[in-house]
Amino acid sequence: MKLIEILKLSISTFKTHRLRSFLTTLGIIIGVMTVIAILSLIQGLNMTVEKQISSLGSNTIFVQKIAWGMGRVDFEEVAKRKDLTIEDGEALKKLPSVDKLSYVKSTNVGTITYGINKARNIEVIGSDENLQYTSNYTVTTGRFINEDDFKRRRKVCVIGSYIVENLFPNTDPLFKTINLGGKQFTIIGVLEPKGTFMGQPQDNIIIIPLTTFDEVFPRPVGFQRLWRSLSFQILPKDGKNLERTIDEIREVLRRRRRLGFDKPDDFGINTQQTLREIYRNITNVAFIVMIAVAAISLIVGGIGIMNIMLVAVTERTREIGLRKAVGASNRDILLQFLLEACFLSFLGGLIGLILGISSAKIIAALTPLESAVPLWVVIIGVLFPICVGIFFGIYPATRAAKLNPIEALRYE
Repeated sequence: MKLIEILKLSISTFKTHRLRSFLTTLGIIIGVMTVIAILSLIQGLNMTVEKQISSLGSNTIFVQKIAWGMGRVDFEEVAKRKDLTIEDGEALKKLPSVDKLSYVKSTNVGTITYGINKARNIEVIGSDENLQYTSNYTVTTGRFINEDDFKRRRKVCVIGSYIVENLFPNTDPLFKTINLGGKQFTIIGVLEPKGTFMGQPQDNIIIIPLTTFDEVFPRPVGFQRLWRSLSFQILPKDGKNLERTIDEIREVLRRRRRLGFDKPDDFGINTQQTLREIYRNITNVAFIVMIAVAAISLIVGGIGIMNIMLVAVTERTREIGLRKAVGASNRDILLQFLLEACFLSFLGGLIGLILGISSAKIIAALTPLESAVPLWVVIIGVLFPICVGIFFGIYPATRAAKLNPIEALRYE
């Protein structure tokens, strides 16, 4: 019996028992729909996060008192660590692999006002002229702070787009003054919008010279010192190996901080790769949950297909006997029932694939999440149900193939 004839027979069987076939494939539909929807959303999330991580600055190395990570952090121990200093930064600038190094301190000033307008949750960053390179900032109007501003401790600032929208909705913000820490700062530049990073806005910032920052915002005492301590953002030279640059930075800092060879680092060196690893650890949990849900649904769906195929073998026993009597081989019978199981499973998978993609698109349209459907997701949505159909269809097909034709013809 030709393959195409067997396929036509499978479709005919499906048409004869449409409702039963649909209910049989319901488990496959739910399983595939769940997998495709979650994979599409995670893929969209991956693209968004990768874009946001890259916006921090390509290959930028962040040197701080604390290392980024997922584990439990002893903040009291971190707060007691020796602070990074300008002298540490000057020593790192001399490394042959370092291109740019910017000093960074920051504090949250809550709400600032201009006339009747207000901007909330504002972060003030004290830094130098290199920050625009290490943090990948682009000035759309005016200019960035420069070396002269840094040396002369000028009260000038560059503001993010969120502040422009909220404080200066209908006016040019350049050369206007805003109050920070009781001092008047002149706006000299506006930054290009960067959106959010991991849900946190990046455009609610005000950048001022670090020397001015230290005057206006004295360092707090106690535990709060941790959050206003100095950190570095370092950009390696083009062509320099990132890992080697990190090793050189670590060696310089350990030597300057007099750490013994058996002592751990009392500072953190973080990169975009660190953020990617944190993100992957989070999404791995989602993957495990997804696999568990999908596996249960597909097993239930596969058992449903096996059950309905066993019923079909019983119902069509005389038909099997008749086919064998006119020359059909065991292989033909086995192939027929196996293809019917695969067809049912494939059909369920196809419906699940369409529903999964549609669900992801609807969620993406109604929420800030994005979705993406790469080709490999579609291939999984099609091939996996077929594999389920083969696995759970083997037993009923084998049982049909082994039927004795004489006994099958006598079956009532």
